[in-house]
Amino acid sequence: MSELINTMSMQIPAKSENESFARAVVAAFCVGLNPTIDEISDIKTAVSEAVTNCVVHAYQKRQSNQDIITIECKLFTDMLEVSIRDYGIGISDIKKAMEPFYTSEPGGERSGMGFTVMQSFMDSISVNNQSGGGTVVTMQKVFTKEKEQVSGE
Repeated sequence: MSELINTMSMQIPAKSENESFARAVVAAFCVGLNPTIDEISDIKTAVSEAVTNCVVHAYQKRQSNQDIITIECKLFTDMLEVSIRDYGIGISDIKKAMEPFYTSEPGGERSGMGFTVMQSFMDSISVNNQSGGGTVVTMQKVFTKEKEQVSGE
């Protein structure tokens, strides 16, 4: 059983310019476990997709300082769990939204690959609507221990 060693929580306005900040903070949070470059890249990509979904879909591109994204991280001895929560309109059909190429804006500039990308780069993902509005995306990334064996440490 993996032991919880640290937690972190932050709130940011749902603005597209905060996406890079969110991904950098989450990546920096887990460096104490010495993740590989690929693991950090995977985490940053998944967080980027989740935050972008909040900005584009949850708040329908309003980008107001009143529209908030909450990011909570739990760091375990071998894993990161990150939850990204919005307080927007929710997802009417989560199963459909998670299908590759599905977009709520047909003919728009979105490819409908956000959840597919998150699933590809993380070890598990769950998506739940909140009662009262909003959505929570929870993702987990298990860290490999190969580098310890290779380096002989």
